[in-house]
Amino acid sequence: MSLLSQPYSHAASIEKDSRPNIVLIVADDMGYSDLSAFGSEIQTPNLDAIAKAGVTFSNYHTAPTCSPTRSMLMSGTDNHIAGVGTMAELVLPEQAGKRGYEGYLTDRVVAFPKLLQANGYRTMMVGKWHLGKTPELGPKARGFDQSLALLEGSADHFTQGGTTDRNPTASYRLNGESFALPKDFGYSSDYFTRTAIQQIGAASDKPFFAYLAYTAPHWPLQVPTAYLERYRGLYDKGYASIAEARLKRMKEKGLVAQDVQINPGPGVWPSWEKLSPRERALESRRMEVYAAMITNLDDNVGKLVKHLKDTGQYDNTVFVFFSDNGAEGSNPEDVTPNNAKWIAENFDNSLDNIGKPGSFSGYGPNWARVSSTPFRMYKAFTYEGGIRTAAFIAGPGMRHGEVSDAYLSVKDLAPTFLELARVEHPSTRDTRVEKMQGTSALSFLKAASTAIHPEDQMQCTELFGRVSLLQGKWKMTFSNTPWGPGKWELFDIRKDPTERTDLADQNPQVTLTLLTQWQECQARNGITWDEQLATKIRFGNEIKHYETVD
Repeated sequence: MSLLSQPYSHAASIEKDSRPNIVLIVADDMGYSDLSAFGSEIQTPNLDAIAKAGVTFSNYHTAPTCSPTRSMLMSGTDNHIAGVGTMAELVLPEQAGKRGYEGYLTDRVVAFPKLLQANGYRTMMVGKWHLGKTPELGPKARGFDQSLALLEGSADHFTQGGTTDRNPTASYRLNGESFALPKDFGYSSDYFTRTAIQQIGAASDKPFFAYLAYTAPHWPLQVPTAYLERYRGLYDKGYASIAEARLKRMKEKGLVAQDVQINPGPGVWPSWEKLSPRERALESRRMEVYAAMITNLDDNVGKLVKHLKDTGQYDNTVFVFFSDNGAEGSNPEDVTPNNAKWIAENFDNSLDNIGKPGSFSGYGPNWARVSSTPFRMYKAFTYEGGIRTAAFIAGPGMRHGEVSDAYLSVKDLAPTFLELARVEHPSTRDTRVEKMQGTSALSFLKAASTAIHPEDQMQCTELFGRVSLLQGKWKMTFSNTPWGPGKWELFDIRKDPTERTDLADQNPQVTLTLLTQWQECQARNGITWDEQLATKIRFGNEIKHYETVD
């Protein structure tokens, strides 16, 4: 047994294993305001019930995109430390071969499921992995007893099709072995849930950790027939009407302050009023399907909860839910130079076919901004719309029925899970293992403390050359034009969570202090950065959504 996989725990002394089960549910590319618990018109009663039974976190943060977030989740540390300083699909020539930019979860860090597995937990996962495609980098090697894993970042929801011309077939592994989806597997979220329920099975004398990494509502926008009409006509009102209604409900729920206003966006896309009738019809249909994907996911969570209740496992289960990043506003046609041609040649995106098998579309930047209500921008950006996501935690002995604005990071989940399981991280004994940067939230969850992080603790995030620096009430961020000014901005994030008013010029000393902190963050995490980096990434910079709607 390697040093990385040796158990370091007091769990062996536990005579009767009363430690809780842990269910971790991750949605893919779902926006902050897309659950009814977070103000949405999209109905998600099962997720809402879990949120109501626990703590809803209004100030939860991730990385701007999927695999960096997942590396932070598994390791409890910065994505560069974990090896995913950028996505494997988007490594620039100047990043290739550099430490921290491997594009997969490296063995410098220990994935927390490995520690749970070594200390008495049954471990299982279904859905999106996206942390390495070779066997030694897959879920089985990272501590999962059972796994049904999609190795890439996305896939068709009805077939084993991939999502780019470079990867037309998706790769799955079942318990570490290459696996072809059965012809009748149905729909992604349904299949993943059925598999997870089979993995969990009946009550056992050992606790379990179950990771459900859904691929919904990530494009392609597709949903089972029974859901196609669920939201028909609801989005004919247009972007602004839906967003304002969401904001009103968010204020009623205490998720945002009463004076919060929606960020107006970069001003590069047409308003609803400027769209042609055909464009409006296409836009409405896309959002209808997107909403239906979320309701389908929620229905599947309901099936999982029912199984746990029916088998007597529910009462001793901790539930954690979050979205891996903000809503996806980029066009799937932009992912590669030839993807638009590949999609046109292989899929039918006519109005009547959107959402059905054989279709392939995203819902575009303006609906992504609605999903991000009230925040600025969306996935791939370090503005709040890209990195603040819906999250909640519920379990026995924990706070319940609360909405908290305590800062919580995806990096905090691994240490929280380890403390729940009474498992020690190996970095306390082995200096070759990277330490976790996150902080356990368990004391807060049990109402033994009022905060998770010290007030003045620096939180830094970088991806694709875009940066977020958060310390106390101050947030400094960098983004390229036209999404940002191409220079550092400073916001009072408590008074201005939607990042509307740049205070950098009025607060030069604060700006200077945070820039010094940024240099320390770069050195600590091995970040290679310059002000032109964000302009070199295709993803999130080429937005052709409204050039292709007709």
